Amino acid sequence: MDIMLHIGAHRCATGYFQGFLAHHAARLRQDGLAIWGPEQTRDGLFHGVQPGPVPVTGRDLATRARGRLRLRIATEAAAGAQRLLISDTDLMGGAHDLLQQRQLYAGIGVRLARFDAAFDGQVRDVMLNLRSPDRFWTSLLTQMVANGHPLPSAAVLGQIAAHPRSWRDVITDIACAMPNARIRVMPYETYGDRPEVQLALLAGPRLARVSLSDRLNRSDGLPTLRHRLAANVARDLPRGEGRWSPFSDIQSAALRERYADDLMWLQGGADGLAELMRDPDKHAVGSNPPPYDLTRGTSDDDRNRRLAGSG
Repeated sequence: MDIMLHIGAHRCATGYFQGFLAHHAARLRQDGLAIWGPEQTRDGLFHGVQPGPVPVTGRDLATRARGRLRLRIATEAAAGAQRLLISDTDLMGGAHDLLQQRQLYAGIGVRLARFDAAFDGQVRDVMLNLRSPDRFWTSLLTQMVANGHPLPSAAVLGQIAAHPRSWRDVITDIACAMPNARIRVMPYETYGDRPEVQLALLAGPRLARVSLSDRLNRSDGLPTLRHRLAANVARDLPRGEGRWSPFSDIQSAALRERYADDLMWLQGGADGLAELMRDPDKHAVGSNPPPYDLTRGTSDDDRNRRLAGSG
């Protein structure tokens, strides 16, 4: 069976995409596509794939996890599924790990190598959503603060902004961990509110968008955030409306510049490691200029590499 992994990343409208898949699960199953979301994957299905504190029983938990997955996949195949799409951001690691590491998914290579072994190398595609790091970290920090974590210190923000690890490094680690899988990259800025397009690019069918799950896990604005937090914490937030921006202008600019470099690398082919998915609803603009009637310039402008009329 072909297995497709949608691994996130966090804060990239993955909840919206998962809600879309859950809404259309019956329709997709008719087309031979089974869906596993967090409801299935976080119910002990992956227990033993990753190491962790467990009772000493003498059992090989990794082998048991592999057997458990084989049985579940065989059950899906017996029910008529030819393909399986698994969507869970925790495949990459937990959100709290990101804040502890203060960098983008430091352990993703080892984690996904273990998942690749657990699935017996059957993973065909890996779908990755990425987002400009300044927005990614801001959204993640906003969620963590809203859930009771303290405001990040200036030192923490500085460490996050200065760390050189970028999405390019994350993609390279994924490619090393799953060498037989195709990595499909879909930036949040293009596909965040278009789950129907993401599914069509990954699996084929383009189904109607679901509006009910629109705003799932959306970050709180400053007024809501101040209202939810304790008074001694809320007073440290800036005044005004809109979104909270914890980074300085210089830090935000550095994070955006790193993202621009990553996108340029992806546009250039990503060294053959990944594919930046083109928006099917947009048509590439031709390289030839429109046939305007230019009335200025000299006959050797093209040889001088100057535009006619540039003086």
